[in-house]
Amino acid sequence: MVRVPSERTEAGADREDADRLPARGQQTWLRSYGGRRGRTASARQAGLLADALPRVAVALAAAAPPRLADLFGPEIGDVWLEVGFGAGEHLVWQAKHNPRVGILGCEPYRDGVIKALSAIAADRLDNVRLFADDARRLLAWLPAASIGRAFVLFPDPWPKKRHHKRRLLGHETLAMLARVMRPGAELRVATDAADYAAAIAGAVAEHGGFAGAGRTGRAFRRPSDWPQTRYEQKARDAGRNCHFFALRRR
Repeated sequence: MVRVPSERTEAGADREDADRLPARGQQTWLRSYGGRRGRTASARQAGLLADALPRVAVALAAAAPPRLADLFGPEIGDVWLEVGFGAGEHLVWQAKHNPRVGILGCEPYRDGVIKALSAIAADRLDNVRLFADDARRLLAWLPAASIGRAFVLFPDPWPKKRHHKRRLLGHETLAMLARVMRPGAELRVATDAADYAAAIAGAVAEHGGFAGAGRTGRAFRRPSDWPQTRYEQKARDAGRNCHFFALRRR
């Protein structure tokens, strides 16, 4: 999802001591996204958060099931993960077109969660589960080799150099993704920030756990099951070139 941090967000991002996320043990992470709240929720939206979200939320208090598909039901044969699903259109498209796949979606931004919940209810989807917090918490909880495909589409670019350390996709997150993805599983990545694309390519080469390469928009041939999102169209409308990665877990 494309999110350009506001000046207020960037100013707050400099206060790192108050902006780290506790993880297992003593590990901490810098926050990789901007604000979590948008407009004041309407009564209907508040109802979705209060009633619908608990029914599809992934709770980390208990250990993950040995068979991750049990989060969904016996008819589910594989589980895919989308990190930062934004408004949820890609998440919902994948769920509708892959009814025997369980889709795990991570998104800390409340407005995006509300939109996804609304679409899940409208389309009566029962193969979607949501985690409305930092995706790295979920990645640390997931069993090893439990994910068959993962998507990280247009993560927050954090364009200012002093904030590049906040970018989500680097060696550490790639290592977390590699742990939870099965051999041969596909990782799809997209960004409209050229320097971020170069950094991702460098991190992939350094990590060594994924095979594949990136393509610019001009060279990228979109497979039929990779729909364009509104954020990609917004980037194109603004004249920004998009960069795509289709990687396989070694």
